[in-house]
Amino acid sequence: MPKQRRLEPLAPWVELSTTAADYKKADPALLATMLGQLHLIRAFEETVLELAGEGLVHGPAHSSIGQEGGAVGSIVGLRSTDAINGSHRGHHQFLAKAINHVSGGSLDLGALVTSDIQTVLQRTLAEILGLAQGYCRGRGGSMHLQWFEAGALGTNAIVGGGVPLGAGNAWSQKHAGTTDVTVSYFGDGATNIGSVLETMNLAAAWKLPLTFFIENNLYAVSTRVDEVTGEPRLSSRGQGFGIPSWRVDGMDPLAVHLAMDAAAERMRSGDGPAVVEVEVYRYFHQNGPYPGSAFGYRSKEEEAEWKKRDPLDRVAREMIALGQLDEAGVASIRSQAQSAMTDAVQQLIEGDPERPGKRRIMPDLWPDTDFVNVGVRGDTSELNDARTLEPLEYDGELEKRKFVDAVAAVMDRRMEQDDRIVVLGEDVHRLNGGTNGATKGLAKKFEGRVLGTPISENAFAGLGGGMALDGRYRPVVEFMYPDFMWVAADQVFNQIGKARHMFGGSNPVPLVLRTKIAMGSGYGSQHLMDPAGIFATSPGWRIVAPSTAADYVGLMNAALLLEDPVLVIEHVDLYADQGELPAGDLDYILPFGKAALRRSGEDVTIISYLSMVKHVLEAVEQTGFDADVIDLRWLDRASIDWETIGESIRKTNSVLIVEQGARGTSYGAWLADEIQRRYFDWLDQPVERVTGEEASPSISKVLERAAIARTEEVVAGLERIARGMGADTRGTGAV
Repeated sequence: MPKQRRLEPLAPWVELSTTAADYKKADPALLATMLGQLHLIRAFEETVLELAGEGLVHGPAHSSIGQEGGAVGSIVGLRSTDAINGSHRGHHQFLAKAINHVSGGSLDLGALVTSDIQTVLQRTLAEILGLAQGYCRGRGGSMHLQWFEAGALGTNAIVGGGVPLGAGNAWSQKHAGTTDVTVSYFGDGATNIGSVLETMNLAAAWKLPLTFFIENNLYAVSTRVDEVTGEPRLSSRGQGFGIPSWRVDGMDPLAVHLAMDAAAERMRSGDGPAVVEVEVYRYFHQNGPYPGSAFGYRSKEEEAEWKKRDPLDRVAREMIALGQLDEAGVASIRSQAQSAMTDAVQQLIEGDPERPGKRRIMPDLWPDTDFVNVGVRGDTSELNDARTLEPLEYDGELEKRKFVDAVAAVMDRRMEQDDRIVVLGEDVHRLNGGTNGATKGLAKKFEGRVLGTPISENAFAGLGGGMALDGRYRPVVEFMYPDFMWVAADQVFNQIGKARHMFGGSNPVPLVLRTKIAMGSGYGSQHLMDPAGIFATSPGWRIVAPSTAADYVGLMNAALLLEDPVLVIEHVDLYADQGELPAGDLDYILPFGKAALRRSGEDVTIISYLSMVKHVLEAVEQTGFDADVIDLRWLDRASIDWETIGESIRKTNSVLIVEQGARGTSYGAWLADEIQRRYFDWLDQPVERVTGEEASPSISKVLERAAIARTEEVVAGLERIARGMGADTRGTGAV
């Protein structure tokens, strides 16, 4: 028989419940504050459901009625500088944090609603209704509530999507030397989401002050938790990562408070994350004013049993038993909360003159439609005082340097001068500069600021996003290959790219995302994509693509100054190239949004970027074409140099767009469409394009070469241009 030994988990896992003695011991002011918050949130949610029933809430209304105890119990002991974020069902968490902030953490039940609390209720309701006075100026609605001043980082419509962002905020809190903590709220469904589990591992490894707060309300829409997981005690997830975990009755706010107090003590002392699972029950369906029983997936009897344990009644009963309150006092609290909501509604809603007996939102409260695109990106004013230098016009002393050495050198220089910059990614801290030497020397020189991450792209990309939103640090995230972005697509596109606009357009997201294209290196279909086309058609991102070492320095410096997320694309074919840089100068930026005219000609405008610029110049030399060769450098919609492009097209009347990668994810597709819209009257023929094939590059050397574009494909593209002009291409191909 084999010898067996029972293994014990690294961290404790406990179930916590209260006794009468706990309530007797509790500070009466704490119980009063919890009861006041519970009633304010309940009245608020009842009002939202009433308005939703009238059709006045555009979109979903994810009610938290029944779940208030978990939010109030966990937040009542937090500081304003502590942070929370949450999921799509987050009204109660947001309100608890906001009320705690404006009240200083203490409520007077005799005068429950101060002017500050009334403002919180009205602005939160306005946001849910999509109105300009809301915290996110009407853009967030029910699912995207953010108020940084109160420590509310933002609720999130993607299941589990906010958890990595919470980790980034916790990293910033820890490394800024504070004892603040972050609490990330999510439901039972998110406990099976990869980004959540990845973040648990990362938070445990780095001892981040982050609580993974699970609101287990038993149902994901209509699917019961025990149908979809083998271990329905969801706090067990913490055991796999060595995280201490608490399981609590969420209908008992004091029990939640005591568990959260224990978790916060651990986090504030530097011992790392915690898991708190509260069992709660949403009285209504996934969204809207109807109970789940109306849809047949749970019984009226089940709903009635849970309502007997209502958190508002529980706290009130305990306070009455202790002589701290009477029934009239409870009724007064309820009445004050309801009156506050009546007042909030009266500021936002009026009778509808076109429909007697009906109500409407006051028309002058809607956001101006001109606001629709404001804040997709910033205004670049942060670049105003930077020193610009155009390498094409520089006539000073030059020095030769490999492209990849310039990559490492400029990051070294910036990290030396700005201690907010933190580099993170897979293997960036080892191998003497990562897999290509791009971070050479940084880990030893800047201890604690070059972070080698687990292979968890969702977790570390989102962590970088959370750091950027926090604002104390400027993360530089490396994805070893662009294809890995698809693993983290939620964080890259849904979270980081949309965050500024989604939460009102004001909050910066200063993050740099580095990656390298490696076509021709034999790494196959899942390593070699060009991400430019995907990012150019996704909101929020700026994109830079340097073809020379001198441009890399100027573009990276600009990226690190911008208050937007910036994708910096590199190409392995360029790493070994020797380029000329201004001698001893790593501090300039390239002129914002300015392309480089690498060659001037009369016959055709060729537009390209990265390593294909070199192939274009070779093809022009071979064929004798008299071409304008434009190196874009800045690729995103908001930064592209239409002035240079337009001037060239009006001169040549023909365009060839050249890129190396696959046709389907092509950058040139949107660019060609935009060129034909802007410059149709000057084009003598349709825009021609050179791309790779439809297929991703294969491992086979010959199939890989067949799938991508290089000099030969550019020559073929120029010959098509010549035929379109009626020229003879049998000789040199020149027009």
